[in-house]
Amino acid sequence: MSKSTTEFVYVTYIRSTAEKVFEAITKPEIARQYWQHENVSDWKPGSRWEHVRSNDERKVRLIGDVVECTRPTRLVITWAGASDYEDRSSHSRVTFEIEPFEDMVRLTVIHDELQTGSEMAAGISQGWPRVLSSLKSLLETGEAIDVFARPLSGDGDQIACAGE
Repeated sequence: MSKSTTEFVYVTYIRSTAEKVFEAITKPEIARQYWQHENVSDWKPGSRWEHVRSNDERKVRLIGDVVECTRPTRLVITWAGASDYEDRSSHSRVTFEIEPFEDMVRLTVIHDELQTGSEMAAGISQGWPRVLSSLKSLLETGEAIDVFARPLSGDGDQIACAGE
């Protein structure tokens, strides 16, 4: 019996160029500004990529392989937790589609082949909106948002999230 899978799709419009959006995803020095992680690879199909925390510990959080890279309009990678990289059945897939749209870009992120009900599926449904909002903010204003921010209660106190 095969496992049940799900997908997460997020679309945003960014006042930028396809080239700048693609660079923001693939250049470590830009990704660290809006994601607080660096995406490291040569971005050639078949190559490995690593998602590295850009703080002092420099911990590799995610690992995958580059499936397709068509600059500046499409990038497809596999995605797995660092400890799960060798287990190919644990990999999901992320597709970045970058389409010029009048004076902006439509960025569509499709994260599929996720195991239904998995921790990864739950995590990315919270993570992608934050990361992509931060990317949009950085490219449009020059300032990213805090992707690790937590919701505030009505009295201004931060609300702790489960698992934090």
